[in-house]
Amino acid sequence: MKKIIIASDHGAVSLKQDIISFLKSNNCEVKDMGVNTEDSVDYPDIALAACNEFTKGGYDFGILLCGTGIGMSIAANKIRSIRCAQVYDLFTAEMAKAHNNANFIAFGGRVKYSVPVNAMIDKFMKTNFSGDRHERRIAKMMDIEDLC
Repeated sequence: MKKIIIASDHGAVSLKQDIISFLKSNNCEVKDMGVNTEDSVDYPDIALAACNEFTKGGYDFGILLCGTGIGMSIAANKIRSIRCAQVYDLFTAEMAKAHNNANFIAFGGRVKYSVPVNAMIDKFMKTNFSGDRHERRIAKMMDIEDLC
């Protein structure tokens, strides 16, 4: 059983509920880090809380949601050890895992995707990290955290 953390700001509450239903129907354990209303909140605070919880361990990956997915992904990638990919189709969902071994994926609640978000999440979950040359590249990416 996969254990997944999910969080959204006010711009993606409905999408978050749809994703949670999808994940639970696929026997995933889901930790919902909020929010659950459309009252305005600051997405960096939500991303920080979810990523800090993730780094405690025990989760397979996380999903972050805001109006576009852009703000959440940028905020998450500021946090040490987080690799958050903004996914927008089946190919990017696959490559986020296969090549980048992303531990978070991000979506926008106000974005009109050509592929259902749940299909992209399913593709991500069913994809394995390719390893090999990609391990070297990920190590180089993560070393950047120590350089800046």
